[in-house]
Parts: sequence; C-alpha cells; structure tokens
Amino acid sequence: METTNFKIVSSNSSVDWTGRKVTGAHNGTIGIKEGNFVLNDGKVKSGNIIINTSSIKILDVTDPATNAQFAGHLASDDFFSIEKFPTASFDILSVKELSNSTYYLEGNLTIKNITHIVGFEALVENNQNAITLKGKLVIDRTKYDIKFRSGNFFKDLGDTLIYNDFDLDFTITAEAVFSEQSKN
Repeated sequence: METTNFKIVSSNSSVDWTGRKVTGAHNGTIGIKEGNFVLNDGKVKSGNIIINTSSIKILDVTDPATNAQFAGHLASDDFFSIEKFPTASFDILSVKELSNSTYYLEGNLTIKNITHIVGFEALVENNQNAITLKGKLVIDRTKYDIKFRSGNFFKDLGDTLIYNDFDLDFTITAEAVFSEQSKN
C-alpha cells in the first residue's frame, strides 16, 4: 500500500463564504493557513485544514469605510472573536468513497474553540503529484457561539435577522511531499 502525504498550497487554494440575511446576502473569502491530506493508493484517508480567521475579506461591500466597519464586526466577539481565536480547523475523522472521484468527508470542525462533527461531499482530482478538492460545507453558526441577530436567540428582529447557516465553497490544492518513509 502506497501512502502519500499532500501539503496544502495556500496560494493555490480558495475558500469563498456566503452569509444570508432577510434582506440579501454578503460574500467574501477566507484564507487557508496550512494543512495536509493523506492518500493511500490514491484514495483520501485523512487530513487537516487550518483556516486563518484574520484573513476574512468582504467582497460585496465596496465602500472602504463600510467594508472596514463590517470586517471589524466580523472580527469581534459577535462573530469570530479573531483576537482570541486566530484559526479555525477541520480534522477528517472518516472518509467514504461515493464514486471514483467523490468522497463524503466527516470530521471535527472547530470554530472559536468549539468543536462539532460535520460532513460534506468533496470532488477530488488526483494528478499524481497534486490533488484538488472541491466542495461546499454548510455551517450552522449558532453551534459555534455566533448568535448575533439569530432568530433562535433573539425575537422581533424583522428584516435585521441573519440566517444561521453560512456556506463555505472551497477549492483546495495540495502537492505531494515525498520522503524516504512515503512508501510502505
């Protein structure tokens, strides 16, 4: 059995976020700090992704002052508490192969030092020395103590309500790391 470790190439990876509210949506990007995937005989077996929460950007708010205010709010304790929790992470616990290139990944998602098991489908392209994972993860923010303007915790929010679920659409590229122990 051949085991290969793949290290995430942050500069070739992207995570796009979308948060929705009654009156519309906001979207942006967030960066990957580091991570890796382990493949056995070309199949995903495990992995870990660390997100740099301080890299969150808002793309749909073009006014610089409003964008900076919104970014500050996302960094605050109302949302991601970036000063206290500069990273979030996903650790793969189990992998189910759905087809030759589609996997169901389940693992521990940790945001603000709160961990819950989440799962999602990922399309994996394996080009021998590099892999690309694409997928979408839907997260209930209230499970991670992000309750600001949630209808579950506040009444009579009207059109200021922010929906609990937010989406992370990702494309992650990782390159093989070869060492003497790579082949078992």
